[in-house]
Amino acid sequence: MNKSELIAAISENADIQKTTASKAVDATMEAIKEALADGDTVTLIGFGTFSVRDRAARVGRNPRTGERLDIKATKVPVFKPGKSMKDAVN
Repeated sequence: MNKSELIAAISENADIQKTTASKAVDATMEAIKEALADGDTVTLIGFGTFSVRDRAARVGRNPRTGERLDIKATKVPVFKPGKSMKDAVN
């Protein structure tokens, strides 16, 4: 499912126009993005938790040349599904 399919499904299930559903999806994604950028955690009960983790610096290899590369430390967004999400998938 891509974003437009998600918007269509929300529009149909909530009985709202696609433009309204699109604004809601965009606003939700923007709010989650801003919260993660501020270092906050976003918890949606029954769905899951979005958070940010630190990834340590490490050494990698260029697969073409075998040359050693130093990969910088960075922060990465992480999603951990909730119990009901796991149960729905299994």
